[in-house]
Amino acid sequence: MNPPNIKRISKFLSLVLRHKPEVLGITLDSNGWAPLDELMAKMRKKGFSVDLPTIQYVVDNNNKQRFKLDTDNNRIRANQGHSIDVDVELKEQKPPEFLYHGTAEKNLSAIEASGLKKMNRQHVHLSHEKETANNVGSRYGKPVVLTVLAGKMYAEGFVFFLSENGVWLTDAVPVEYLEAKENN
Repeated sequence: MNPPNIKRISKFLSLVLRHKPEVLGITLDSNGWAPLDELMAKMRKKGFSVDLPTIQYVVDNNNKQRFKLDTDNNRIRANQGHSIDVDVELKEQKPPEFLYHGTAEKNLSAIEASGLKKMNRQHVHLSHEKETANNVGSRYGKPVVLTVLAGKMYAEGFVFFLSENGVWLTDAVPVEYLEAKENN
């Protein structure tokens, strides 16, 4: 099964569940969950052809594993990347020694001046793989991969979380914890 318009549905779910639930006139609970029946009904009114198998397909096949259904398939939420205030119940974890952040070359001077900031999101997003960071950076221009001294940060009291889809999250990365830039 590969329902039509999966990419369009996935992008719309990202918009609604991570940034603007008001686009559909839905309310997320404090943990970011939306009632699935209401979400699908309102998406259908906007012209989306969605049902539970389609939503399940999007959840299961999203290459970034952005979404999660609850065990009863009654609710859906985004795993991370929110610009709205929700608590997706992340658990603090010890990160690996090094993590990576992908950005565009045009952002380097600002990062070198003030480090990595969460900007309009709840956390700075980091990867445990250089390739993933490079892919992220390439979405915004010529990619640059920054090495984050995550183990040192953690030892010095910084908090890290690992989202359900494998993205490492922290509040900020000061300049002194950034190392070698790799242009690709």
